[in-house]
Amino acid sequence: MTVGDELRALRLRSGRSQAEVAAAAGLPAPVLSAYERNRRQPGADIAVRIAAALGYRLTFSRVPDPAVQARRLVEVLTLAEALPYRPRPLGRARW
Repeated sequence: MTVGDELRALRLRSGRSQAEVAAAAGLPAPVLSAYERNRRQPGADIAVRIAAALGYRLTFSRVPDPAVQARRLVEVLTLAEALPYRPRPLGRARW
């Protein structure tokens, strides 16, 4: 689903018109319509205002950089390979 599809679905689920949501978010109704039809993309601040007008709260979380994560994984695996291998004796079977 696109951002516009999500906005429209949330608005319809709330049972409010575009004009009501636009007024509550401080936007002109044609702008909200353009967002819902994917003709424009709202910035983060506008998306937060629209979500708040619909009774939702948006939260943003930081996504780690895949290249940094890959380097860290290589470092951990390199360190793990450097550890001495000491096999433990197997326990006796209990019959």
